[in-house]
Amino acid sequence: MDRMVFTSMTGAMQAFKAQSLHANNLANSNTTGFKADLQAFRSAVIEGPGFPTRNTAVMQSAGTDFRSGPLRTTGRDLDMAIEGDGWFVVENGQGQEALTRAGNFHLDPFGVIRTASGEALIGNGGPIAIPPAESMSIAHDGTISIKPLGSGPDTSVVLDRIKLVNPPMNQLRKDENGLVSMADTNEYVPDSNVRIAQGMVEMSNVQAVESMVNMIAMQRHFEMQIKAMDNAEELDRSSTALMRFS
Repeated sequence: MDRMVFTSMTGAMQAFKAQSLHANNLANSNTTGFKADLQAFRSAVIEGPGFPTRNTAVMQSAGTDFRSGPLRTTGRDLDMAIEGDGWFVVENGQGQEALTRAGNFHLDPFGVIRTASGEALIGNGGPIAIPPAESMSIAHDGTISIKPLGSGPDTSVVLDRIKLVNPPMNQLRKDENGLVSMADTNEYVPDSNVRIAQGMVEMSNVQAVESMVNMIAMQRHFEMQIKAMDNAEELDRSSTALMRFS
């Protein structure tokens, strides 16, 4: 009886974890550049003294869905979206390079271009800072040009170029802070083929209906495991009653 209870208990626990994952995906269905997390279940043998007579259900990460999300037009000069494959390079909290598709950038008080969560956008010479200017434009290859204050109407100064990269997708992983990195490096080689569109952002690639269906399925799976635990308890009571009359 204890085997039935243990298996049902671990199944319920892992179903609850999976439901939390799908709930997080659903909560980020409108988050700019968010990539959905994937999950899968497997059976794992519990190793220890004696014979391996116990198995437990384990939820494991099946990776991240790195497919592109839909593009939305905003008209803001600092909003940018990757067209096709590729990534923006930003500086994470440890001073290392990381990747993101979230292009809803803004200027901090010092003129540094940052993501919504505060990471600095990287260019050819490090974090990109924009001096006071009358206007700014960003080419498809990431070249940033400005019209300095007080300059003539035809004056344009190339300021920097956004570092755009396109590493192999099968080597990418999503970190806890939502940024993406490669397991074996913190430096990325620019790719001149990556193109961006100014005045647009990439939205989340989460399918809200699919995430909702998965949440409902996990809820039913959780309830089924709890019911199996109740059945085990009832069987235990019946067995105890039979032994009492024997």
